[in-house]
Amino acid sequence: MPTEDPPTPDEEAGTARVGPARARGRRAAAAVRGLAVDMSPLRASRDYRLLWFGELISETGRQITLVAVFIQLTDLTGSPAAVGLVGLVQLVPLIVSTLWSGPLVDRMDRRKLLVVAQLGFATATLVLLLGSLGRPPVGLVYGAAGLTALFSGLDSPTRSAMIPNLVGKERLPAAIALNQVMWNTTMIVGPAVAGIVIARLGLTWAYTIDLATFAATLGAAALMRPAPPRGEVGATRGLASIREGFAYLRGRRVLQSTFTIDIVAMVFGMPRALFAFLAVSQFRRGPEVVGALFSAIAVGALAGALTAGWVGRVRRQGLAVMWAVAVWGAAIAGFGLSGDRLWLALLLLAVAGGADVISAVFRSTILHLSVPDTLRGRLAGIHILVVTGGPRLGDLEAGIVAGLVSPTFSVVSGGVACIAGVGAIGLLVPQLRRWRAGEET
Repeated sequence: MPTEDPPTPDEEAGTARVGPARARGRRAAAAVRGLAVDMSPLRASRDYRLLWFGELISETGRQITLVAVFIQLTDLTGSPAAVGLVGLVQLVPLIVSTLWSGPLVDRMDRRKLLVVAQLGFATATLVLLLGSLGRPPVGLVYGAAGLTALFSGLDSPTRSAMIPNLVGKERLPAAIALNQVMWNTTMIVGPAVAGIVIARLGLTWAYTIDLATFAATLGAAALMRPAPPRGEVGATRGLASIREGFAYLRGRRVLQSTFTIDIVAMVFGMPRALFAFLAVSQFRRGPEVVGALFSAIAVGALAGALTAGWVGRVRRQGLAVMWAVAVWGAAIAGFGLSGDRLWLALLLLAVAGGADVISAVFRSTILHLSVPDTLRGRLAGIHILVVTGGPRLGDLEAGIVAGLVSPTFSVVSGGVACIAGVGAIGLLVPQLRRWRAGEET
């Protein structure tokens, strides 16, 4: 951590006048302000403000549907493996759309692509809504979940590539932290609302609320200015354009390892597919606790994001990523060992969420500051594929292990495997733990 500058003569004189106690109070207040998240991107950029608030509302609805799908599949199948299979169902369309959308993001008006993605999400939710009016076949729920993943592969790279041009390089770390505030707020409110709505009103109302929230991002996109990529658009198209994005990663081991370490964390340490089973078998509760377990991770992540004012002062960002992922794994393993103590389980999930958001801020900063704008769509696509694909594989892994052994064993072993993975990456890629802000990746 950086050392503080020595006080000036005027400051020393001020300290003498106001007294040591008041001076300590002022220093403490300044330290608190230094921890608080930087709000300047929201003040400085109208379009970023529109995008941020639109996504705050729409993503809350998507989180409601996420919980509803897990609960619905649990009711329809009663099988952890069948619930975990939704991860594989979503992974295939996610891979296809993410890889093909990257070149589009680097060539087209990103605002228009944002609209297309929201309309796709709304279509998938409408299918779930109509299916919830009766007892739908499992294939219908899987199909709608896959359609959501398909458009997620377009939506996420589009938004990610837009942000640097909306806020500028100086405000980029603050904007990334604010995005984490937004995402984790939705992941607190959405699952909590989902648990209450599903328990009292049913799945149909949950899907209806989600469908209504897409109007927020569509309205924001209508008010934003066009957002074409900056710089000279490359001549390559199709598969050649996709290969160009992967070619940029060649030899950049630090950048590669930021992707790898997140895959390790999400594949082995994300137990969300088991929450509906754990609520009944471990905590003897219903849908409300399912929503609470989802929300607990986001509560910790939101706390981490709101106090992320210090991240801009960290120089050894690679080492910070490793520590954050190790804490995530330890907290998940502890959650699995918490028994029926719901308060302890929620606390440990919150610790995991706080560690995850710090890892995400540093990984995103390393990515965005090392990629030219004409490649941001493709590299953001690869990044989003890792960030969103990892949890889908984690759903599958958690469901299979839980089916073979038990849900508790699946959670604990996953957390331990996450810690072991961090140690292996540290040994195999020493450049990551030595990497400092401002160096080439």
